[in-house]
Amino acid sequence: MSDAQQLFVSGNEAVALAVRLARPHVIAAYPITPQTIVVERLADFVEDGSLPCEFLHVESEHSAMAACMGASAMGARTFTATSSQGLLHMCEGLHYASGGRLPIVMMNANRSVALPWSIFGDQRDSLSLLDSGWIQVYVEDAQEALDMTLQAFKIAEHGSVLT
Repeated sequence: MSDAQQLFVSGNEAVALAVRLARPHVIAAYPITPQTIVVERLADFVEDGSLPCEFLHVESEHSAMAACMGASAMGARTFTATSSQGLLHMCEGLHYASGGRLPIVMMNANRSVALPWSIFGDQRDSLSLLDSGWIQVYVEDAQEALDMTLQAFKIAEHGSVLT
């Protein structure tokens, strides 16, 4: 009999669990469908004390990236999440973050961009930023989402990567 705990969770919940395991110092959050579950779960973890960190509920996705950049520049482990139009709203900061070699981990829940208005999944949001200097990883299921989120922190913070 194993002591290992098995959970049946969505990909968003798996990312939130991985972020809790990674213990970031700062989470900057602005909810946008379909990533809202990630930041809601992280807020729950901060509230119940199982994730001791600064949780910043910012006024926009642009502000989320700016907050992560400032915290990362000071040496804090940072995380944010976004999707679709939110990622596009952040795009100015993405180039500054990668150019500054700031190790920030961000989860993007791929979603169609407007127009027409849609919440269906596609990759136009992230593919539009292939040249932003960010490493993009795509996963197939919740287990891969958890595993790759943990690995993302180690990769981003490696001295030869720092992005």
